[in-house]
Order: sequence, then structure tokens, then C-alpha cells
Amino acid sequence: MDILRQHEIAEAGHRILNPFTDDKLMLLGEVCRLGPGQRHLDLACGKGEMLSRWADVYGTVGEGVDISEVFLAAAHERARELGVSDRVTFRHGDAGKDVPADASYDVVSCIGATWIGGGLAGTVELLRPALRPGGLLLIGEPYWTATPPTGVPAELAEFTSLLGTLDRLEAAGLSLVEMVLADRDSWDRYVAAQWWTVDAWLREHPAHPDADDMRRYLDQCRRTHLEYQREFLGWGVFVCRDAPGRSEVSGDST
Repeated sequence: MDILRQHEIAEAGHRILNPFTDDKLMLLGEVCRLGPGQRHLDLACGKGEMLSRWADVYGTVGEGVDISEVFLAAAHERARELGVSDRVTFRHGDAGKDVPADASYDVVSCIGATWIGGGLAGTVELLRPALRPGGLLLIGEPYWTATPPTGVPAELAEFTSLLGTLDRLEAAGLSLVEMVLADRDSWDRYVAAQWWTVDAWLREHPAHPDADDMRRYLDQCRRTHLEYQREFLGWGVFVCRDAPGRSEVSGDST
């Protein structure tokens, strides 16, 4: 079964497609010192909750790119609901390829989808050409809070500690200026709410061709979260700028 389809089913009841609560999402906007008219590009924007809420509260102008037409439909509906459709736009596309390189955005983000660039460093390079000098890069990324148990999936084993994440950001030429981290309860709310949604979907569609895959998905999600995710895996958004002197060192004229 297609992984994207799994997430479209499992996160059907979510507005925020990561382990952030609404309070954490708005705190992130606050620490970024957002203001009216600032331009924000969000890659792999999901249902666009961040773009729409920030446009509503802080007056930003947002643009989102995502590969899921299901999520984008929800994003358009949310923008209309909040009355910000004139300030927020969404495009269907591959967020790993469909990136403007005009250095015109005040904020460029990829929240929890660094797979689009093959990891953190590659995603930074995807985001950077769209960012104006002095702008903010927002990277959402898991990190290990302690040494993970053996046998974790390969896609999780590639993450590092919180300090290791700082090292990776600095190696990519970034300076970490702020961060907002999820906590165990917000992890529970993100993951356990999916259990309910998938269970309800299975009850409604017991003979669906995807039902067996979704049953396996549900079982795996429960066991993964309870065995080690809530205990050992953190998640946060890291607020960064290009490190001082990077443009001079790299020869970048911008």
C-alpha cells in the first residue's frame, strides 16, 4: 500500500500533521517574530495549518507545496474557513523539486519531511535558494533523547541526538537561533489520535482492498510508539539563519 495513502487515512482527523499542539504551533510563530506581509514558503505543507493560522494571527503571506491532493483540499478548506484565502496559496507538486530559487521569502520551512532532500543537510540546500538574506529556515526533525534500543527501523536510526542535530545544522552552514520542542504528551496526541482514526476507518471499511495493510499499519504504529518512540524519540522545529560569514566564505554574492 502506498505510504502517502496510509497517512491520508491515518491523519484524516488531524489539522497539524506532526507532534505539535496548536499552542506549540503558535509559540513557534511567536518566537520567529512574524509580522504582517512577511512571505513564507512551506515545503511538504500537508493541510497547511501552519500557513493559514500564521496568516490569520500574524498577517503573513504563505505559499505551500505538497504532493497529496487530499491534504491540499483540506488546506484550501481551512484557508477559506479562517478567511485567509487571499493571503495563502497552495500548489500541488513535488516539494523536493518544485522550489523557487528567487531568494524572496522571509521564512522557508520543511516541518518533519526532510526526506524530500534525502536528510537534513540535503533539505537545507533545497530550502536555501528561496530564502532572502537574513531570513529564517525552519526545520522540523526528530531526535533521540537517549541511546535508542537495537532494532529500530532504518528510517529512524538515521536521526541523531539533540546535540548531534545542532552539529548537523552547523555543518550545513546554519546558526541555530531558537527552537520549539514537542513533549511526550503531544507525541501521544499525534500518534494515539491516529489509532482512533484508523480503527474507525477499518470498522467502516472492513472489506476494503487496503484494510489488511491498514490493520498492519495500526499494529505497527501502536507497538512502535509504546515500545520506544514516546520514551526515546523527541521532535522539534529548529529556527535557523545562515551562519555569519557563510556568504563570504562560500563566495555567494547574495
